Amino acid sequence: MIEIDTVLIKVASRCNINCSYCYVYNMGDAGWAKMPNQISYETTKAVAKALSTLSRTQNRPFAVVLHGGEPLLLGVEKLRRVILSLRGVLPQDCAISIQTNGILISEKVLDLCSATRVTISVSIDGPQHINDKHRVGHTGRGTYDQVLKGIALLRDYRDAGFLFTGLLAVIDPESDPKEIYNFFKELAPPSVDFIYRDGNHSRLPAGKRSVNSTEYGHWISELLDVYLADPAPIRIRILDDLIKLILGGKGTKDGVGLTDYGVLIIDTDGTITKNDTLKSSYDGADRFNQKWSVHSHELSEVIGSVEFEEYHQMQRPSSERCLSCPELRICGGGMALHRWRDDNGYNNPSVYCADQTLLIDRIRGYLPQNQA
Repeated sequence: MIEIDTVLIKVASRCNINCSYCYVYNMGDAGWAKMPNQISYETTKAVAKALSTLSRTQNRPFAVVLHGGEPLLLGVEKLRRVILSLRGVLPQDCAISIQTNGILISEKVLDLCSATRVTISVSIDGPQHINDKHRVGHTGRGTYDQVLKGIALLRDYRDAGFLFTGLLAVIDPESDPKEIYNFFKELAPPSVDFIYRDGNHSRLPAGKRSVNSTEYGHWISELLDVYLADPAPIRIRILDDLIKLILGGKGTKDGVGLTDYGVLIIDTDGTITKNDTLKSSYDGADRFNQKWSVHSHELSEVIGSVEFEEYHQMQRPSSERCLSCPELRICGGGMALHRWRDDNGYNNPSVYCADQTLLIDRIRGYLPQNQA
């Protein structure tokens, strides 16, 4: 049976900001509108029971991510209830984390997370003129000042060495990679995870002229130059992973390499879905044909099904171009959502194939010939 690495729990289906590029609310999927605003006590108990069983039957621990929408919209007391329900049934080696936009971070939230050993990662795209292009509130005002305040609270907290796991940034190919790097280095995070903009062959990512253009590849290659020139660099996950893969090692996250990851999503009503980033392909792309729920099904029934196996296999590319590519072991075919095209589904290389090829070549150029 497939082993689960990550369970992402949607504890809130609404968000306090309205990022223009958000795959949940602004890329055509309407599933969020049918979900309860927040996870209920009954669903929380059902999730805890399901994960308790999973932890006893699986051979290795898994990570739990509290997600949304914006998970901190739960408020401290409801968040406490969710965390304690999970901590009460999961072993300590099952890490619990929160992915947040940072605006609602408070001393009370940090006290709770410190006491229950829950880590926090914050989303921010760069300095104010970059972040506030897309990460705005529902009135259109930028969120930069509020996010920076939340990051400062987290970074200065007495238990920050444990709590603060890093920052998540969506790439703006029109920005200056050196300026972006220097901005993040000043924030001194444990790591930064730069990710490509959601998009596919039928709806190109913003800033990309064509499937074969390399705006993102040039951007992140310039970031690589700045990164490798820094004698004391910050950790950048995508670059670290690709360097390790080129040198014969393994990556740490899906999107590069050929390591398979078992990913399970639980919505606010307890429905079990595919990876939620698939929402950007078409309305309902993250839904299984069979409606599974923690209220009515065992997770082993879901994970052992043919449909879950097919979903799991989507991590691996199926196009002949990818399967015959000499860089497949390193690139891994990219994220499934980036392979979508309306006329033939996911049977395509990533829309970022040319960008990834450019970046891999740039990394190889830095390595001694016998290591590349």
